[in-house]
Amino acid sequence: MPDKENLDELFETIFSAIPAPTYHEGAPLQAHVTNLDSSPFLGRLALCRVREGVIKKGQSVTWIKTDGTTERVKISELLITEALERVPALEAHPGDIIAVAGIETITLGETLADLENPHALPLITVDEPSISMTIGINTSPLAGKSGNKLTARQVKNRLDAELVGNVSLRILNTERPDTWEVQGRGELQLAVLVEIMKREGFELTVGKPQVVTKLVDGKLHEPMERLSIDAPEDYLGVITQLMALRKGRMEQMVNHGAGWIRLDYRVPSRGLIGFRTEFLTETRGTGLLHHVFDGYEAWHGELRTRSTGSLVSDRMGTVTSYALYGTQDRGSIFVEPGDEVYEGMVIGENSRSEDMDVNCVREKKLTNMRASGTDEAERLIPAKKLNMEGALEFCREDECVEVTPAVVRIRKVILDGSTRARLTSKNKRANENAQSLPKAAPCRCQRVKLGRGPNSNYQTKISEAEFGAGNSSKE
Repeated sequence: MPDKENLDELFETIFSAIPAPTYHEGAPLQAHVTNLDSSPFLGRLALCRVREGVIKKGQSVTWIKTDGTTERVKISELLITEALERVPALEAHPGDIIAVAGIETITLGETLADLENPHALPLITVDEPSISMTIGINTSPLAGKSGNKLTARQVKNRLDAELVGNVSLRILNTERPDTWEVQGRGELQLAVLVEIMKREGFELTVGKPQVVTKLVDGKLHEPMERLSIDAPEDYLGVITQLMALRKGRMEQMVNHGAGWIRLDYRVPSRGLIGFRTEFLTETRGTGLLHHVFDGYEAWHGELRTRSTGSLVSDRMGTVTSYALYGTQDRGSIFVEPGDEVYEGMVIGENSRSEDMDVNCVREKKLTNMRASGTDEAERLIPAKKLNMEGALEFCREDECVEVTPAVVRIRKVILDGSTRARLTSKNKRANENAQSLPKAAPCRCQRVKLGRGPNSNYQTKISEAEFGAGNSSKE
């Protein structure tokens, strides 16, 4: 228990240890925008720290934008913080943290300065988004059972409201009118946004996180991260193996001599999608990791971070323990008896690399004939429950996450099993044909019609100049 009943000693220490703000008497106004917020009544709020001068309510000031241009604006509302609430104020002095309303498009790092003598403060730069994912309305057969905000208009208004106070997000339109691409600084930030919307009653369909690439000198580049890992030295081998699969490049390794090691890597951002959960599992929860954005590099090629497939339900219904008893040997199960499933919903993780359609709603057939033996007890392995972050890390490119206030499910983008099977076989044949084709010199072919009738045949004429005189042929 604390020795004192209040925090007076802590506040006295703060007042005595932290110096007071420094400023010049009579200097022109300079207020730095350090953060953004929003109000349902006032709109966008610019949180500023007054560096020099005095700012008053209703005063006209110079707004110095990021690109260096200036604009005359009026402070329609001035708020200061008292205790835990913002209250209106008439003026603010150097050192005060204020909230200013009346400037709809103001952003982080800009300056509010004096009209007659404007001087800009140093800009505050925000890192570009490196991860994106799609957010749209819930399109599953079980939509509307637990949430109350289901329409595209409600989702779009909520995303636009998030942009008011969150400067690191970007929202782009997609080909579908009910789906938007949301870009952020990491999968955790995007997962937090989805979790907040989930608690507000939204039902959403969230796509797998992807990296935001860009072209540099005509070549595709992807974002990189600088990763630092602290873990017991017993797990050095498994950590090295995990990072090798994700194209990580070790830059430094330090052994502290106390049983712990420090590893510094430079790894593609897409290699860290889903890495945290697997890292904690392999290190038994003892490992620590931290990563920050570290520029762009040329595309590192294909990454395969998940070697297992999915167990997919092939019909709609209620899960039974009889069906799960025969399915649990195939891999890990995400559902329990009594849960509702539908065709195309992922109910577990397959131990093999390919997907498998299973019937998890099958019931035991009962007859009036006496069995010769006794029924065995169905001992089910406890289901593996995935949270929001775990579901986003688990899903593949052809999967998405269904988010409702009551439950989080993983499903296939294409729910129909026969359509998915046709696409899988088509892609497999295309890959086999691409690998079996021999490499040959380029040729220019021309279709020539022989005859004039409707049933005339076509012949492929190959130019000898393109293919080579020694290899020319006619069909």
